[in-house]
Amino acid sequence: MPEMRIVCLLIAASVTLSAQTPVYGYRVVHVYPHDPDAFTQGLEFRAGYLYEGTGLRGRSSLRKVKLETGQVIQQIDLPPQYFGEGITVVNQQIIELTWQSQIGFVYNQASFQQLRSFNYPGEGWGLANDGQQIYMSDGTAEIRCWDPVTLQEKRRFTVRDRGKPVMNLNELEYVHGELYANVWQTDRIARISLRDGHVLSWVDLSGLLSAADHAGPVDVLNGIAYDVLSDRLFVTGKLWPKLFQIQIVPKGRAGK
Repeated sequence: MPEMRIVCLLIAASVTLSAQTPVYGYRVVHVYPHDPDAFTQGLEFRAGYLYEGTGLRGRSSLRKVKLETGQVIQQIDLPPQYFGEGITVVNQQIIELTWQSQIGFVYNQASFQQLRSFNYPGEGWGLANDGQQIYMSDGTAEIRCWDPVTLQEKRRFTVRDRGKPVMNLNELEYVHGELYANVWQTDRIARISLRDGHVLSWVDLSGLLSAADHAGPVDVLNGIAYDVLSDRLFVTGKLWPKLFQIQIVPKGRAGK
């Protein structure tokens, strides 16, 4: 009967639309010290070290950090007019964005020598790469995809959760074929499909910092780094005194 078929289709559509995006929790594997003066904007892990880009005008820097101690072993400061943003390490170079200046910088990974600068329209927020292309966020729901050599935009896609654009995409990391993104002013990480931009799941990091940690001038969660060789995931935040190695787990198994 045609009427019955229409009803069945409407019920199926309703079930599809009401399906919730999965939300995962976390388990803390290890806690490391982090510079509480670092306004973390970009974070990556390469060959045993963290590479960190920090922000705020007059305080922005690019750093190489020893994971176990939080010691900064190499640093270059940005000119005071620039507000540093996301970074990514690709082809033995470090790419760094600035917030509203529409200018980025390219450094030699080993020496931190600035090799060149480049321009892009709009704001710069986060960067990540999969070796084949660079992913860039600008505070909207869009992700720009750049050629890793020319740094020219090749395409864009919009990140959506159940059809709704996800705004304020911030720091990025490429993990197991997915793009992880901090969402500014939240305690959540979006795990994004690179095929069509839809949110595959969320990771809720609420409660990661203790009440004692909040006694200082901490800011929002921001900073994701992945150690591909040892399959370790690290997260931190702006002005946080700690950096956490976490494991993503089903909500019921979350904890420290």
